[in-house]
Amino acid sequence: MDLLLSTLVSFINIYLVLLFVRILLSWFQTAEWAGNIMGFLSPVTDPYLNIFRSFIPPLGGIDFSPILAIFALQFLQQALSSVAGPYAGF
Repeated sequence: MDLLLSTLVSFINIYLVLLFVRILLSWFQTAEWAGNIMGFLSPVTDPYLNIFRSFIPPLGGIDFSPILAIFALQFLQQALSSVAGPYAGF
C-alpha cells in the first residue's frame, strides 16, 4: 500500500513539473523551440487542463484554469502524503 501511495505522490510531482513547463512555454508560442516542446507536452497536459477549462472560461484573455488545476493536484498530493505518511515515512 505504501509503495502505491508513494508512487502516486511521485507521479503527481512529475506531472506538476510538466504542467509548470507547459504553462511557462505558453508565453513563448512564437519561438520554434518552444513549439517543439509544446507539441510533446500538450497531449500529456491538455486533457487534464481541459477539465478545468470547461467550467472556468478565460477572463480578459487570461486562462485561470491552470491555477485551479495545480491547486487540485497539490491538494491531492497532500491528502495522499498524509495518508501514506505514517506508513511510508513521508
